[in-house]
Amino acid sequence: MTDTGPQHIHSRDNALLKDLRKLAHDSAAYRRQGRVWLEGDHLCRAALQRGLQPTHAVFQASYWDQVGHDWANTGGKTVTVEDTLFATVSALESPARMGFVLPLPAQPVLQPDAATVILDGLQDAGNVGTILRSAGAFGFRQVLAIKGTAALWSPKVLRAGMGAHFGLGLLEGLEADRLDALTVPLLATSSHQGDYLHRAKLPWPCAWVLGHEGQGVSTALAARAWQFVRIVQPGGEESLNVGAAAAICLHASAAANFDSRT
Repeated sequence: MTDTGPQHIHSRDNALLKDLRKLAHDSAAYRRQGRVWLEGDHLCRAALQRGLQPTHAVFQASYWDQVGHDWANTGGKTVTVEDTLFATVSALESPARMGFVLPLPAQPVLQPDAATVILDGLQDAGNVGTILRSAGAFGFRQVLAIKGTAALWSPKVLRAGMGAHFGLGLLEGLEADRLDALTVPLLATSSHQGDYLHRAKLPWPCAWVLGHEGQGVSTALAARAWQFVRIVQPGGEESLNVGAAAAICLHASAAANFDSRT
């Protein structure tokens, strides 16, 4: 779609504005609408850098007056919204002043031999987004979310992911038996069993299984694990936050792979 000039919204009953409110406030609305809401210039620029094109670029009216010249070629329809109405769209305590509407990316084909992160029922959107960032940073390009995991394209996960979504192959709503298609070994995190990470010989590529914040890795996925790994905690805490544990484990894999090639 080619931008032909801003459309201005001044009514709270506008159909697009109603849809945006649902996308911003309902974590599952993107599945029903087939599109996602990116709020804030950082996420929007990250999408453009990956070659994605919005259907709508939406701006607070006063913000468009200030910076519109910087966003003239997004490729989508430009929409400006009265300042007070724009604030009703955001679910943030401090609302951003712009956002994109993107078509929901189609789920890719599962890659059996890819370095993979498996999310086993994680509930916290911040944890999920943080793990996506770590996955992208450390060379894990496929993320498989088992049914019951927080919605990957929800606004909260998108904000926590900080643009990592756009460089990853994301599959969600999977049953455990879909993992049988993987040809890489599964490494399961644990707080009480398995090899200590700093001593473990880590295969590459592999698939790290990260379990529910409270219950850990499910029985179904534990049964598929090739190896259990735990992180030494000399400070004596019972367990680590799963987002922190993921960053440590994924970095260890990436470092081991890097060392083997240098």
